[in-house]
Amino acid sequence: MKLFATLGLAAAMTAAAFAGPAAAQASDPENTLVITTASGDITVQLRPDLAPKHVERIKALAGDGFYDGLVFHRVIDGFMAQTGDPTGTGMGGSDMPDLEAEFSDETFDRGTLGMARSQDPNSANSQFFIMLADGDFLDGQYTIVGDVVEGMENVDKIKKGDAAQNGTVEDPDKMVKVRLAGQE
Repeated sequence: MKLFATLGLAAAMTAAAFAGPAAAQASDPENTLVITTASGDITVQLRPDLAPKHVERIKALAGDGFYDGLVFHRVIDGFMAQTGDPTGTGMGGSDMPDLEAEFSDETFDRGTLGMARSQDPNSANSQFFIMLADGDFLDGQYTIVGDVVEGMENVDKIKKGDAAQNGTVEDPDKMVKVRLAGQE
């Protein structure tokens, strides 16, 4: 806000126009996910406007403590960091039924949080990934559920996997705790 006061009202309005939907929703604690890692917090603004069922699933699982202690089992440098599997293998999920895809016209940019799935577009369950770089080749094929609004430097610190093993991470970093900002 200090920046906007310095720039003046007209500049602030222009900056707000380019800030995007995640910034517009950033003050919504019920849709703000905080992922605590050993390196620090990662704050994600969830996007129920794009994927209401997927956002509700992540919120429910976070509220139940499902994600606490789960590892980033697949991390590909220059692509993404994947987590949310209780088995740590990429093959597991929650006990809840899989979700139907909620594709949108939004783009997969650095910091976008998307739902992982199998080849079946309607197979997302609990796993998600955070983009380490832009990935427009995923647009319209995976469900976008949010955007990192703070702590991207902590995402960048997540231990990378072996490229020859499709990003499988040996001794992976974990999500210490995952909660909604309103549940502090």
